[in-house]
Amino acid sequence: MRDYTNISKKFQAFSDENRLKTLNCLKTGEKCACELLECLNIGQPTLSHHMKILCDANVVEARKEGKWMYYTINTKGIEGLVDFLKEHL
Repeated sequence: MRDYTNISKKFQAFSDENRLKTLNCLKTGEKCACELLECLNIGQPTLSHHMKILCDANVVEARKEGKWMYYTINTKGIEGLVDFLKEHL
């Protein structure tokens, strides 16, 4: 049985311009929140909101080091969405 709730969260994660820009910034590798703030030109509360959605969808992984959060793309989390799309094309 397919987990449609999880697939739906992934679609939500990809449905916002700032989150797509975030993924674009992360495609070159892990970034700290401070680097993402510069890349996106948004405030910290807005970044936190978007990162929560991306992490909840299992599209991005987060780790804390000191006072900063570091983010990276979770390719395994994205593969589930790619597989779903391939099955329905």
